[in-house]
Amino acid sequence: MRNKGSHTLTTKKRLAKSKVIFYAYNDIQLRYGEELDRRSDILEMKCNVPIDCELKGTYTTDFYCIKSDGSIMVRECVFLSKLSKPKTCSMLDASRNYWLSRGVQDWGIVLDGK
Repeated sequence: MRNKGSHTLTTKKRLAKSKVIFYAYNDIQLRYGEELDRRSDILEMKCNVPIDCELKGTYTTDFYCIKSDGSIMVRECVFLSKLSKPKTCSMLDASRNYWLSRGVQDWGIVLDGK
């Protein structure tokens, strides 16, 4: 999850399960997007989906996916080094609450593993 106006573009590419060009703003997002594109249980994915939540301004969710069983899966990409920062925790809580309030039960975090 990131502030909609604070993106630094790193990679743009075409993924089969995304209807639009995929923009990855960091290596975690790029690798996970490629992984989702290979998964048989993912029918479609949307990246950098704008959400309006309790936080000031508009933010984006990293991945919104429609699974083969019709359920929705949401993932936020986070660097492990930033996971303990109060702002990061606040943003993740806001994302989780936003999606839970819309009936999404499969919400999770993708870490870089460092």
